[in-house]
Amino acid sequence: MNPRITVVGAGFAGLTALRTLRRHAPEAELTLVAPRAELHYLPGSIWLPAGTRRREDLVVPLDRFLARQRIHFHQAQATGLSEDARVLHTDAGDVRNDGLILATGARFLRKLPGIEHAIIPCDGIAAGEAIRDRLAALQGGTLCFGFGANPNEPVAMRGGPVFEFLFGIDTLLRRQRRRERFRLVFFSPSDKPGQRLGEKAVGMILGEMRKRGIDTVLGEKPVRFEADAVQLERTRLDSAMTVFMPGLTGQAWLDATTLPRSPGGFVQGDAQCRVPGVACTFVAGDGGSFPGPDWLPKQAHQADLQAGVAARNLLRTLRGEPVEEAFTAELVCIVDTLDRGLLVSRKGDSARALPPLRLMHWAKAAFEKRYLRQYR
Repeated sequence: MNPRITVVGAGFAGLTALRTLRRHAPEAELTLVAPRAELHYLPGSIWLPAGTRRREDLVVPLDRFLARQRIHFHQAQATGLSEDARVLHTDAGDVRNDGLILATGARFLRKLPGIEHAIIPCDGIAAGEAIRDRLAALQGGTLCFGFGANPNEPVAMRGGPVFEFLFGIDTLLRRQRRRERFRLVFFSPSDKPGQRLGEKAVGMILGEMRKRGIDTVLGEKPVRFEADAVQLERTRLDSAMTVFMPGLTGQAWLDATTLPRSPGGFVQGDAQCRVPGVACTFVAGDGGSFPGPDWLPKQAHQADLQAGVAARNLLRTLRGEPVEEAFTAELVCIVDTLDRGLLVSRKGDSARALPPLRLMHWAKAAFEKRYLRQYR
């Protein structure tokens, strides 16, 4: 009998898992469970304010991909899971499986008072559009940028896009010849923001801020947000627009399951992407908590690596074979400035950071085009 495998989530990890499963198990019955048959390519949202990307460039319908790969689509939100994980509960009925991959991503912590006054840049394509529209309507003022972490799991954060919106907006305002009307401020509870990128990268990023005349307020936690201000522990910043990335946690529906969870609320995974104590159940991407270095990133590249391992190991499990393949901890990102890109990479004990280069900006755009082509 062909195995029934369910993948929950239509993001980077979910789609990579499906492609890997189909490649290694041509006859498996694959089901994707997600609210929409769409891939939202959020890394490209950094270019929305400048108008070099539009919504239709970044939202990719998956109908053709699903048909090519012979994948059944179950349009629904996950709501729970049977104790043995063989039945996924959704708001559109139950989905049974012989194997399960959880790739539902993470959600943002929204506990800070007044968080509704801040735009969360990775909240979706609409957030990038909101930044674009707000910036276009402003004649001047202070623009504030920052990010936070999950206090129960400090690794659960995503700061790179905030740097990209900060540098990209600075570049855009200079192109528009109105940079002098704006004060740009970056704030962080850390004295060395972006430490997961490595010491050299942090120095380059802070140096780039100084070079561009971007003010910094470091070492102060945000206390609350207001419609026209950011209140830090000791400093109050006027703000015509606040772009803030809170820390991450697991999806709310996981509370209705018995899955093992990390202190930060994520599904616990091991080095092989298995969910401990739950047969034939794997996790990949931002929604999981994994062993690894303290710089282990929550980013698309790492999600892709984990998803490939999760898919192959699930198939080994279903065949009764040993499961030994572990995912590689690797950070690769290009911090884009709208016309240049700062390449940062970490793997094992090695870390490197290149100064902003025009070539890296074009490399990031070329990767986006190539990556999305497989789903169009």
